[in-house]
Amino acid sequence: MSIAGACALAVLPGVALAAPTAPYTVLTVDVGDQTGGYPIYKSDVFDRDNSTISVAARENDLLTVDTNRAGSYVRLSIRPPAGQQWTDGQTYQATWQGEGGTASMGLDSDGRGCGHVTGWIKVRQAHRDSGTGLVDAFAAAYEYSCRDSLYYTGAVSGELRWNSSVDYVVAHGEPNPVSFNYQELAVPSAARTVTFRSVGSAPITFGAASLGGPTPEAFALLGANCTGRTLAPGETCTVSVAANPTKAEQQSATLLLADDSASGTRRVQLSVEGFRGVTGSYYPLSPKRLMDTRSGLGAPKAKIGPGKKVDLQVTGRGGVPSSGVGSVVLNVTVVGPTAGSFLTLYPAGQSRPTASSINFAKSWLGSNSVTVKLGPGGKVSVYNHAGSTDVVVDVAGVWAGDNSLSSRGQGGQYQWIKPYRLYDTREEGGPLKADYIMWSWLSFGDLNTHVKALVVNITAVSPRKAGYLTAWNGQGNVPSASTVNYPAGKVVPNLAIVETVECTECGGRRAPEFSIYTSQTTHLVVDVVGVIDDGTVPDGLRFTPMSPTRIADSRIGQGLPSVLGPTAVGKVTAPASMLTPSTQVLAMNVTAVTPSSNTVLTVWPADSAMTRPTASNLNPAAGQTVSNAVLGILGPQQGFNVYNHSGNTHVVADVVGAFWLYPGTATPTAGRSTSAGSRLKVIDSGVGTPSRS
Repeated sequence: MSIAGACALAVLPGVALAAPTAPYTVLTVDVGDQTGGYPIYKSDVFDRDNSTISVAARENDLLTVDTNRAGSYVRLSIRPPAGQQWTDGQTYQATWQGEGGTASMGLDSDGRGCGHVTGWIKVRQAHRDSGTGLVDAFAAAYEYSCRDSLYYTGAVSGELRWNSSVDYVVAHGEPNPVSFNYQELAVPSAARTVTFRSVGSAPITFGAASLGGPTPEAFALLGANCTGRTLAPGETCTVSVAANPTKAEQQSATLLLADDSASGTRRVQLSVEGFRGVTGSYYPLSPKRLMDTRSGLGAPKAKIGPGKKVDLQVTGRGGVPSSGVGSVVLNVTVVGPTAGSFLTLYPAGQSRPTASSINFAKSWLGSNSVTVKLGPGGKVSVYNHAGSTDVVVDVAGVWAGDNSLSSRGQGGQYQWIKPYRLYDTREEGGPLKADYIMWSWLSFGDLNTHVKALVVNITAVSPRKAGYLTAWNGQGNVPSASTVNYPAGKVVPNLAIVETVECTECGGRRAPEFSIYTSQTTHLVVDVVGVIDDGTVPDGLRFTPMSPTRIADSRIGQGLPSVLGPTAVGKVTAPASMLTPSTQVLAMNVTAVTPSSNTVLTVWPADSAMTRPTASNLNPAAGQTVSNAVLGILGPQQGFNVYNHSGNTHVVADVVGAFWLYPGTATPTAGRSTSAGSRLKVIDSGVGTPSRS
């Protein structure tokens, strides 16, 4: 017995009309999370209005359903377990040929089929002809999975109605599958929208959306307006998803949307192919001057007045690429301020944040390393709060904002270490003489050749006259840019990323080497806090810039409850809003505010195995408000400690970005060491003498 309907071309294939009317003869196919279009390419509804559809009932309750639309066919065949009949309300486990007492089920289209099938059939109605005993009205839901050795197609589901008045609840998600194609690791894709359309005879109600399948961590749900909604036939709702690949390979997942259909879930296949890019990696530059208000370089030839700002063009100057840069590492120097004040550097075109980049007193001479996100057009704003001051800006390197810098080769990644004191001339050698160049090297053993720059805290101690230090790779003449600017008799630190070269005079160690020049006689302290690798060392960190954001100010009880007393340790917990599960280090500007005596501030991870380092981050004098760039390692509870050596001082911390574990070079979690500074350790170091000046 069979029933056929004429083919009608009044609607496009797969487009649902208003709710159909009973009795129904329809086959729905939802491709779910199958892969490779096997055996069905896309979700569809086959009924008398859009297809030729025929159902044949034979002995042993074998039912075959054939659909044809424009020469393309889909065929479903089902039969109950041997010796049984279809029974209303019963669910049958199914295989291809009914092995082991199961029902048999086959689904194929246009010559594509499968020989290793698992699934189920839920019967809602099985009416029989009183004369022949053959089924003449039928209603069931089914789920079908092909498990051929060459294919794993996931689950295909659907509904079958034949001469039946039993309603069916169905929705299809489009597009399905959703391919994000090639996507850079750890760089979220643009959002893609999946539209779910009710295509049954009765309304469908949705539950929550979620992600499942092999690698759901490579994707993200961005939003859904389906949850809790009931859609009448023909109505739609949407779910937005994005890809964020975690491995340089094909990754897949399934978008799951709960519903009240027989299968209980709508499934949409997601896929992405990750590749290693350079976003967030570091490119060192030979230090170059970008701005000097004393000479009119890069800005008007005039001091920056109170409440005024200068927009500085950064990209396309001083070796900075014209595009692809997310943030820059600058050394900012204040010269001859007429009042105590502070500078704030922030992305041009944005509102000025409540944060500072460098704090200074009247007539002060000093500098600070400032990492700043670029605004539109590659500009940064330089704001002065009070009085008037000259400002000098030198560039030291850039952090890639997208993958376009890959044309310059692989960028570097940050590797933090427990701060290591490289040398202190107060303890050995005496002060460096004016116009002196000191060169030094460190050995990290087998990783030496992978080190491209050092992250160092350089401190001038009690210089005899005002002057400056310049740190660079030691090649060629001393650059005109400065790293630390110091007044006479003060203690002035600054954090710097210094490009290195391979040492050829270090006993064959091939160790990274750099040089420091001083213009005046001064003691010098150098602490190494990390390295920039060549992008291949395991567990390297990449950088995401932020507009400066204040997370601690003990003056108002933000982050730290009150002033830090002598030998006190305060703990600052990073706000969850600026962290991801892979964040390890915050790039900050830390400020000591009017300490009651000369002191030392030290920052290190809280709640960790790392003991307080002997190295310092700030060395403020009594009554001085001074700041320094700090790369603050976060402990397991996402916090860092701040130690104050003597007297009382307020502390302010402003975050300018975050370093996160890059999945392209990350070791598996089970094999990743969590001890402090375990990836790179200094095993030897030395200072070159005599001077090369």
